[in-house]
Amino acid sequence: MRHVFPCGIPALDFVGTLQERRTPVPLERIGSPALLDSWLVQAGLLDRHPGSDRADLCAALELREAIYALVSARLTGCALPVKAVITVNRQAAGVPVVMRLGVAGSSRSGKTAQALTDLARQAVEILAGDDATLLRECGRTDCTHVYLDRSRGRRREWCAMRTCGNRVKAAALRARRRA
Repeated sequence: MRHVFPCGIPALDFVGTLQERRTPVPLERIGSPALLDSWLVQAGLLDRHPGSDRADLCAALELREAIYALVSARLTGCALPVKAVITVNRQAAGVPVVMRLGVAGSSRSGKTAQALTDLARQAVEILAGDDATLLRECGRTDCTHVYLDRSRGRRREWCAMRTCGNRVKAAALRARRRA
């Protein structure tokens, strides 16, 4: 499966692996250990599939939802949910992915838990740092991707122009033509 990474930041793109989360039937993009493996490799967290199992998948889904809960709290100005903070902190305390420098460049190896540790640490850096003020959720109704708005004027509305932005603008054009 080809995964999408509209945010360019693995921890935030990880949140987007449950697409259209406010619809009656959200789209799960990492619903099996094999899909989780492929996402971790395509996200650049690991060079090879780590061989995830069901326990790894459960840990990944728990971490993803905890990060989303924390981002949502930041976006709405609410207190950070204690359970989500505990989940992210527990995962961030783990052993990170092993990086090595070699003749062909760098390599990233490790198990699923190590990749999840890297995601949790990245989430902590974003949520506790200056970047927290740049957090946004996509303006397309069905999309719940989150991203950092580094645009000039901080007026970015969509997770990605080529997908959500294009859909919203095309729908607006069709509506204007009908009117």
